Amino acid sequence: MSTEGLIKTEYHEYFGKEHDAVRRAVRDFVKKEIKPFVDDWEEEETFPVELYKKVGEVGFHSIGYPEEVGGTPGDIFLQLAVAEELCRCGSMGLVASLGSMHIAVPPILNHGTEEQKEKFLKPVLEGDRIAALGITEPSGGSDVAGLKTTAERDGDHYIVNGSKTFITSATRADQITCAVRTGGEGAHGISFLVIETDTPGFNVAKKLKKTGWRASDTAELFFDNMKVPVGNLIGEENKGFYYIMENFQSERLQLCIMANMTSQMCLEECLNYVKEREAFGKSLGGFQVIRHKLADMATMTEASREFTYRVAAKMGAGVNQVKEVSMAKNFACSVSDKVTYDATQIFGGYGFIREYLVERLYRDNRILSIGGGTTEIMKEIISKLIL
Repeated sequence: MSTEGLIKTEYHEYFGKEHDAVRRAVRDFVKKEIKPFVDDWEEEETFPVELYKKVGEVGFHSIGYPEEVGGTPGDIFLQLAVAEELCRCGSMGLVASLGSMHIAVPPILNHGTEEQKEKFLKPVLEGDRIAALGITEPSGGSDVAGLKTTAERDGDHYIVNGSKTFITSATRADQITCAVRTGGEGAHGISFLVIETDTPGFNVAKKLKKTGWRASDTAELFFDNMKVPVGNLIGEENKGFYYIMENFQSERLQLCIMANMTSQMCLEECLNYVKEREAFGKSLGGFQVIRHKLADMATMTEASREFTYRVAAKMGAGVNQVKEVSMAKNFACSVSDKVTYDATQIFGGYGFIREYLVERLYRDNRILSIGGGTTEIMKEIISKLIL
């Protein structure tokens, strides 16, 4: 008997009928458009670019965005419901690529001009353009304030030179919400520009081959004397660092959801497996050590999910959650680290074979405590806010 759908969202305080209707629609889409092909896409380390448009056409990109920019308004849990059901495709890399817009367009929504929203936001929600976020650099890693990509003002344009790495959706993106240095050293000299990838001087250096997230498109980018219109500046010049920090909060919440769904799916796979698999004349579920391991996995997953939902509810109400979302990300990732490890252990040798979902989740999980700010960076944020 399948245990899929253990989360009884119909009775959860954060979700109602509207959320459940959206959840069912996304689940049906995943079942029809993704699951039959996802194993092949993982092996091919890509997926059809047309999938962005399909997701846009059914309106999943636009959920949670204001109506005036072509969105479908709703609370934060509508977006979480979409994210959770997309994760059930079993390829976190594919989910990350489809979701790159959610970390790329919020700065445009929150600080962009009406012209920018019309050109760089609406088409993304419709699935006609692919948006990526460009912050991380080869020399910087988590040191956002030390980024070196420069944008020098030259009349009506900025001349952009530099490079970015680990950029999701990089080889396919039509636009990059890119952090550049327009001022002096440190956090106060950073701005956000929308870089259109058909601009001369834009180069994709190479697509990166990764341990996990294999279906995602991740690459290095180089900018060689690119002329970017001043009209592509998002918000105020030299205020970009603050926009980045603002943006990180929603990215970290998304990573919490991905970690929690990784744990949830591993738990479900194990619950099914121990009923079917026998050892020493009885099912694996008949061994106390296995039952207790499953009990711990279920407890940790439930605690992490509830913590994430509570933080999300406060974020949705406009309450500052910088400390709490950092805590939630670290906690969710520590749980998914443990659950994916134990799930692989329960599956034994089969947990090391690609045709089993727990093997992929084990690999995909490893990036979660690195992306969006490492565990160590989260601890620095938390410690500064509690001391």
